[in-house]
Amino acid sequence: MENDLPRRREETGLSQGELAEAVGVTRQTINAIERDRYDPSLELAFKLAAHFECPIEAIFQPKEADD
Repeated sequence: MENDLPRRREETGLSQGELAEAVGVTRQTINAIERDRYDPSLELAFKLAAHFECPIEAIFQPKEADD
C-alpha cells in the first residue's frame, strides 16, 4: 500500500512522535508506515484520516499490480 503520510505530516509541521502521540501509537509505527514497511490496521487508518480531516483514500492507495 502506498501512502501520502510523510507529506501530510510535514505540511502540518508534526514530527513522527507528535503524530504518533495524537493517534495513540509509537513513533516507530509511524516510521514503518511512512517507509512502506507496515500497513496500518483499519482502525489506525481511520484515526490518521480523522486527524488530517480527510478520507482514508486521500492518504492510502493500493499499489498498482504489475501486469
